[in-house]
Amino acid sequence: MADRRGIAGIGGISLTLAVLAPLAACSSGDDSGPHRVDAARLVHLSAKGKVDPSQPVTVTAVEGSRITDVTVVGPDGRVVAGKLADDQRSWQTTGRLKADTAYSVRISADDGRNGRGDATVGFSTLAGQRVLNAKLGPDSSGSGVYGVGQPLTVQLSQAVKDPQARQEVERALTVTSLPAVTGAWYWVDDKNLHFRPEEYWPVGTTVSLAFDGTGTRIADGLYGGDRSSLRLRIGARVETVIDAAAHELTLKRDGQVLRTIPVTTGRPGFDTRNGIKVVLGQERSVRMNGETIGIPTGTSDSYDLNVEWATRVTWSGEYVHAAPWSVSSQGIENVSHGCTGMSTDNAKWYYDNTRVGDLVTVVNSRGAKMEPFGNGFGDWNVSWTDWVKHSALGQPLSTTAPASQAPAAGMMRPEV
Repeated sequence: MADRRGIAGIGGISLTLAVLAPLAACSSGDDSGPHRVDAARLVHLSAKGKVDPSQPVTVTAVEGSRITDVTVVGPDGRVVAGKLADDQRSWQTTGRLKADTAYSVRISADDGRNGRGDATVGFSTLAGQRVLNAKLGPDSSGSGVYGVGQPLTVQLSQAVKDPQARQEVERALTVTSLPAVTGAWYWVDDKNLHFRPEEYWPVGTTVSLAFDGTGTRIADGLYGGDRSSLRLRIGARVETVIDAAAHELTLKRDGQVLRTIPVTTGRPGFDTRNGIKVVLGQERSVRMNGETIGIPTGTSDSYDLNVEWATRVTWSGEYVHAAPWSVSSQGIENVSHGCTGMSTDNAKWYYDNTRVGDLVTVVNSRGAKMEPFGNGFGDWNVSWTDWVKHSALGQPLSTTAPASQAPAAGMMRPEV
């Protein structure tokens, strides 16, 4: 088991490692021909016990001998890159070692006197001093079906500020989808990233997100933690447009208008935010209290209500919901505190025909523009050019999945 006390300084070390028995000597009947020798006696390795993964591992030939080949392989079968010196007297890893990982080293050497041999040894690396884990979103504990506007999210357990370290994080994240799309990561802050396609997700897409940085060096003393992954599907393209000036809401599914509903939005001083939002959740009944948005109890603007059929679009409390008390104003004037209100029957119908990840766009309101981050998912209000600029790698990526990861055809039926 790997030592998890952290990486200690290691310098000027040599090690004796377990060596497999050398191959049996050849017998050709010609004493001048090549013969088998124990390669373990021809080399030294710069490692002892647990190895600092941030330091290279070297193989050095003893006097008169030369190294012909070295291969370092991890438990996943991946070969660690290395370089053999021109004089074949030494070899050194050039690829990165992972923390808390056991490696196998296959060495071939020549003693300079017609003796050749192979040996296999092993070593392990120390655990990282600090571990970076990633919490992936959205939470697919429910149906796992989302609207076409749903971003992917990553919340890191440690702050990552250095640009090169951020690149390592992005390399450890894999997004695959069928069909494939072009997308990019956006660093919201030092701990949070969002991924979205250039355009909305295609209907019926199956999406997989994984963090696979286990043992990978992210920064000095910081290494990738446990692997995590999630899988989701994209349902029908459901788009809501709320025209605050016309006092109406229009819902379309896959381009077809299903219903236009008279509504009321935020009155002056409580104007509804303009811009593109994404459905965050739905509540059959929710208590709304003006104190939560800074309205003192007992004032003319205060309220305390149990609201039905509430579809949330911001964390600060903007919903599309039933407002039976304002039916006489719906389709005529804006009288709410920022939410979009409609009749109870219409609100239930809207609730039943939308899901998390669907798009809700408010136009012609006097309110401020929807924030890109921090109050829900305003990601789609950021231009694609600006979005890509906030990727540590500075470029978009394709979500093409290897053939072995392609979802089964039965998973690709659009859900409505």
